[in-house]
Amino acid sequence: MISITEKTLDDLQFPTILETIASHCVTDIGKEKAHQILPFHNKKVLMNALMQTSEYVASYSNNNFIPNHGFDAIHHEIKFLGIQNSALEVGSFRKIAALSETCNVLLLFFKKFDDYYPHLNEKASAVEYTKDILKSIEEIVDKHGEVKNNASVDLLEIRKQINVVRGKVNQSFGAALSQYNGLGYLDDIKESFVENRRVLAVLAMYRRKVKGSILGSSKTGSIAYIEPEATLNYSRELTNLEYEEKEEVKRILKYLTEIVRPFLPLLIDYQNFLSDIDVISAKAKYANRISGILPLITENRRVFFKDAFHPILYLNNKQKQEKTHPQTFEFTQESRIIVISGPNAGGKTISLKTVGLLQLMLQSGMLIPVHERSETFLFDRILTDIGDNQSIENHLSTYSYRLKNMNYFLKKCNNKTLFLIDEFGTGSDPELGGALAEIFLEEFYHREAFGIITTHYSNLKILANELPFTQNANMLFDEKTLEPLYKLVLGQAGSSFTFEVAQKNGIPFGLINRAKKKIEVGKVRFDKTIATLQKERSKLEKTSSSLKEEETKAREESKKLESTNAKIKQKLESYQELYDSNQKSIYLGQKVNELAHKYFNNKNKKELVGELMKMVEIENSKRVKTTAKEIKVIEQKKKEVVQEVAVQVEEIRQEKKEKKIKAALVPEKAKVTLKVGDRVRMHDGKAIGTIDKIERKKAVVNYGVFTSNVALDLLELVEAKK
Repeated sequence: MISITEKTLDDLQFPTILETIASHCVTDIGKEKAHQILPFHNKKVLMNALMQTSEYVASYSNNNFIPNHGFDAIHHEIKFLGIQNSALEVGSFRKIAALSETCNVLLLFFKKFDDYYPHLNEKASAVEYTKDILKSIEEIVDKHGEVKNNASVDLLEIRKQINVVRGKVNQSFGAALSQYNGLGYLDDIKESFVENRRVLAVLAMYRRKVKGSILGSSKTGSIAYIEPEATLNYSRELTNLEYEEKEEVKRILKYLTEIVRPFLPLLIDYQNFLSDIDVISAKAKYANRISGILPLITENRRVFFKDAFHPILYLNNKQKQEKTHPQTFEFTQESRIIVISGPNAGGKTISLKTVGLLQLMLQSGMLIPVHERSETFLFDRILTDIGDNQSIENHLSTYSYRLKNMNYFLKKCNNKTLFLIDEFGTGSDPELGGALAEIFLEEFYHREAFGIITTHYSNLKILANELPFTQNANMLFDEKTLEPLYKLVLGQAGSSFTFEVAQKNGIPFGLINRAKKKIEVGKVRFDKTIATLQKERSKLEKTSSSLKEEETKAREESKKLESTNAKIKQKLESYQELYDSNQKSIYLGQKVNELAHKYFNNKNKKELVGELMKMVEIENSKRVKTTAKEIKVIEQKKKEVVQEVAVQVEEIRQEKKEKKIKAALVPEKAKVTLKVGDRVRMHDGKAIGTIDKIERKKAVVNYGVFTSNVALDLLELVEAKK
């Protein structure tokens, strides 16, 4: 059973992912559900959720696009249907009808395209398909949300009478208007509306001469608003009919409510199903944005995230049109813990968060941005200690808080745990805190947990090198500018570049040298050795990349050459065939011309036919023999051309190979015997020192501020002792 604390969710910025997914939902219920997403406890349910999202993503690239799933929530309607003798308003029935229709369309769609969406159809199959709800509502309520005239016999009769009376109201009012306007009793505006009733605008001096009911007057009192007597009688009749209509509509809606009420559980299922589809759709849209896929999930204890991206960083950089650097991580039973070291702002924390967040997303049913060959297994717990670890609420210092956190780790950590600790061991005396951190790391190691820690402590780097199933790692930096390359390299600890970064940021060289004198020479040399190794690693990466590019270019040029040779060969063969054909045609033409000339002189047809037949037989005999010869010649020529092209291609490859080797290798300088007093520097180094002492194959080099023991093979002469 998976156990993830709220702190871990916050540490890995999981709520930010949920916020983005919620923004892709089209319904309010979907948004609420998206904010409540948590890791699944059951593997089967998780795999179903992942496959459903994966199938929805696939719908974007096939011709069977999933229909609309949007709907208006029916919380109010569900509540009232649960109360006996309650009645819904007519607008509620339109919402229920739309919900039912949308759900039915989806259920039929998934059933029809089960081959494309088997897991979505399995989910849909759990919901009942019925047209009874829709049919019942459509018999009574029209598409505009009004009760139909034929909903009942009484309603139809009432509305017919209403239409008749309304006609009489208008007719009687029109007659009164014409009469009193002709007598000059009306104001220029002639008529108006008071309390939604049509009235005459009568001049105040004539109000007693107009028969009817005064319903009001203008602000100045110059106009009296009077409903004519005849119209008034019809209006009263209309009011009574409208009341009867209203009561009949209430009765019909109550009747319809009773028909729909038994479907209450199904309506709840409809709303849940469509809101779940909304969340799946939102996950699919998010996966589409981050190029998320479903990696292989195995029972083996292996995590292999190839070319993994931190999804939040990826989208932010995409918006800024900046590049995001992918990372590759691998954990196995033989390589369980990674210790990342190196300077700050190099991407250590992002690397650590990337692994945790992607695993958390995957176990919550989301697709993740990794290479398709990636794979992982499911963890029972993910434990994190990242960010500001000072507990203001509990008045705990950073170190006290971290110790409480480590105590929790020790209680929960097992072989199905992924732990992620940023700046491991900080918050106390480096020697004492580092020693305690070392013990914690050993404990996590013996419990066979998988994890990543970041640290600046040298003792943890050394421990990671000593433990068989733990490995050091560092983030690559540019050896000249000390700018981060955001690339994780396994197998080697990283230098903190403390003094180099300080110098780059303008700290005076004199102060840096004084700082170096304050600490042990061994530590400076240790950190410097790591820094040198990192620089060498960076150079090798660049050289390797350059060689790969050259190799690719050579292959492309070789293919082009082979293609050109084949085209030339084909053209030569075509020209040869054309030439042979032309020569034969010329020869036959000459023969025919000679026979024609001979026949012209002697007119002997028998002789002409005999000569022609003889010529044809000779040509046929030649054709058979020549064809056999030609086949042999052509085959021989083919072999020769193929051998010739193969030799040329091999020569080109050999030439490219030699160029690569020459470019990669630096010519060795003639060896010089170094002596005490010579000024020297390390190969490819800048710092120049003087040899104070030579013992065996090592020299003590004095750089002015400090001395260093360096192998003679690594030194080159700058200036001999005079």
